Amino acid sequence: MRVSRFYCASLVPANSPMQLPDEVFRHAVQVLRMKPGALLNLFDGQGLEYQAQLEQVDKRQATVSLQQQIHTDNESPLDILLMQGISRGERMDYAIQKAVELGVKRIMPVVTERCNVQLSGDRAEKRINHWQGVIISACEQSGRSYLPELLPIASIDSAFGNVNDACKLVLDPEAIKSFSSVKKAQQIALLIGPEGGLSETEVQRANDAGFTGITLGPRILRTETASAAALAMVQAGWGDIA
Repeated sequence: MRVSRFYCASLVPANSPMQLPDEVFRHAVQVLRMKPGALLNLFDGQGLEYQAQLEQVDKRQATVSLQQQIHTDNESPLDILLMQGISRGERMDYAIQKAVELGVKRIMPVVTERCNVQLSGDRAEKRINHWQGVIISACEQSGRSYLPELLPIASIDSAFGNVNDACKLVLDPEAIKSFSSVKKAQQIALLIGPEGGLSETEVQRANDAGFTGITLGPRILRTETASAAALAMVQAGWGDIA
């Protein structure tokens, strides 16, 4: 039987009682209906994970005891930065979710010419918080003990300044090169456009910034499909997908 996993930003030492954070309490007790004696895994997003047992459940809180530490080794050997053009609603959520499942280390939401979403101030903060929740949920589901870093929203030009020695790739349906022709690397920055893709000017600016244009084949993919397909190819070719 699979044990449910939950993210807790801070964990107490093993064999110590701990009160569940409100969000974990709601999910574990109010949604999943866990009872005293149930087992669950708690991880802090920095590599620490424990098996825990639910000890006491009240109306608004629950206490667990942390038992044995769990050692996992499922982080990708690759250091992948996904520079994802911002898309509407579920498409962006899907791209982020699959990026986490496929082992990226960092995710940078990028504002491009064809972004159909206007984000600033409180609205931008709400979206960042929402995307952070998507990352946490994907880590809980996929078994990752490290949370990928969600970088601040960036313009496409400022995004280029955050990439140094990485193998820099941009998806471009007009490109001649395919992924198989790219020299193997351990550190990768992957730029993917939003719905409608990157403009010709943006692709040219990416090329000028050292990005190599690659194509994923003869068919046009949705942005969320393209990011998952590209990341799967990178991990299968250079990483830990067999």
